[in-house]
Amino acid sequence: MAVRRPPRSRDAGEATGAIDYDRAVSAELARQMRRMGIADERVLDAMAQVPRHLFVPEELRQEADADRALPIGCGQTISQPYVVAFMTQQLALTGDERVLEIGTGSGYQTAILALLAREVFSVEIVPALAARARDALVERLGLGNVRLRLGDGSRGWPEEAPFDRILVSAAAEQIPAALVSQLRPGGMLIAPVGPQDEGQELTLVVKGNDGANEVRPILPVRFVPLTGPG
Repeated sequence: MAVRRPPRSRDAGEATGAIDYDRAVSAELARQMRRMGIADERVLDAMAQVPRHLFVPEELRQEADADRALPIGCGQTISQPYVVAFMTQQLALTGDERVLEIGTGSGYQTAILALLAREVFSVEIVPALAARARDALVERLGLGNVRLRLGDGSRGWPEEAPFDRILVSAAAEQIPAALVSQLRPGGMLIAPVGPQDEGQELTLVVKGNDGANEVRPILPVRFVPLTGPG
């Protein structure tokens, strides 16, 4: 299934030259991901379509094409592009899935998922980040298949469960049982797992039809912690 194309950014007065530049930067970022081993063509196409600079603070936009995490305020970061691409690739999205994302953050990962899945449900606990992400995703990119919620991501989105895929972009010492319970049998969850002071392992969970889940660590990572209210 083809990758959806987001509408052009709705910035008023945006020049054609600036749009072409943004597309060139995104395309180069996708080529960089290919050189680093990302092989899913749909993921690469989505990376080429989403302008990462829309999701970082104004003063850091010249660094948006760098393959590294960047601060976005409130003690949070926008993930390294390779990690975004790698996590997305592990979910093997075909375009028909309902995806739950825990930790909207900047909204960049959300936008990538929105181009690859049928629906994306994303939960963010920090009000300022949730508001900024909504502006980028809905007002500027016009993504109509994204639903956003302000709240505790460790609780998931139970009234919309079950989900085909769940992506968690903040680290917990253990995978929250509430999230696994909201995963459809045969579905997949990917999350960084482990203590903050030791780093984490990106972990893939495949929910078994018989109640037995396959749990597989796949990559050392370091993420900000998954936090609850208060």
